[in-house]
Amino acid sequence: MLDDVNQNENNEYTEYQEFSETVEPVEEPSIPDGKHLVKKKRRERLIRKGRMKQERFRAFVRFFLSLFFIFGLGYALRCHGWYMDKNAFNYVGGRSVEIINNKIVPSHKILVLLKNSNVPNVPVYMARTDAIKKELMKLPPVENVYIRRYAFPARIQIIVRERIPAVTVSPDEKIPPVAFFTTDGKLIGREFLPLDKSFKTILVLSYGNKGDDYRKWNLKKIHEIEKIAKYVETYSGEQVEYIDLRKPDDVFVKIKTVNIRIGQLDENVYKRIERLPSLLPQVKLIDSKIKYLDLKWDKVNYLKLE
Repeated sequence: MLDDVNQNENNEYTEYQEFSETVEPVEEPSIPDGKHLVKKKRRERLIRKGRMKQERFRAFVRFFLSLFFIFGLGYALRCHGWYMDKNAFNYVGGRSVEIINNKIVPSHKILVLLKNSNVPNVPVYMARTDAIKKELMKLPPVENVYIRRYAFPARIQIIVRERIPAVTVSPDEKIPPVAFFTTDGKLIGREFLPLDKSFKTILVLSYGNKGDDYRKWNLKKIHEIEKIAKYVETYSGEQVEYIDLRKPDDVFVKIKTVNIRIGQLDENVYKRIERLPSLLPQVKLIDSKIKYLDLKWDKVNYLKLE
């Protein structure tokens, strides 16, 4: 019994000795030296002062660059390259005004109207073009106008969209046309004639008198003329040279082979034109000079010789 107690005491002493060997002594914080602390504070103040100087320098540079940018931008926006020549609307072919896509309206007529509008006295990017467009829209052949502005040098580009001619009117086949109709039924006078050769139109002979006043024709009438011409070209295989409407109740259509009398433009006129494929080969075989091929009647065909 006594040996067991002694053995327990020895075990507890051994465990205590092992535990005491593993525990490290705690170091107490050292008290900083006064001189070292003063040097550290000075160093921190110097660093702060250096950073403040850098920030001030950067702010000054940013301020200077901002002023330079503002003044530079102001100068760039008001330099000479943004302003149009004061005589831009006075002559054709200048660098300040470019007119394109105008086949009917001559450029000098456009410049005449431009003179009613003052040359913009502001930079071209601030120029209002509404007044210029309004003036050009007064021209009958003009359907719409688009205006683009450019700089360096300052100039404008006028893009004209014109109406498309469909029918020209003349009192005789040997006299140049005196007016023309567009595809939307607009009548335009001789001040815009002759037309460019690239336009394919139907020549219509008309005196313009009370019985056949072409100035009173509407879009329906223009479509009727176009339909007559298309019918004749389709069934004859030849191009129509002109349609003679000088007698509205006795209409003629001229093609290369013969002059065709189609009579009154009633509901049966297209059926009469459909006879051409069977008649034209016979007409071409005749040696005598033919005055016209008469299709005026619904059931009978005549060939009038001179």
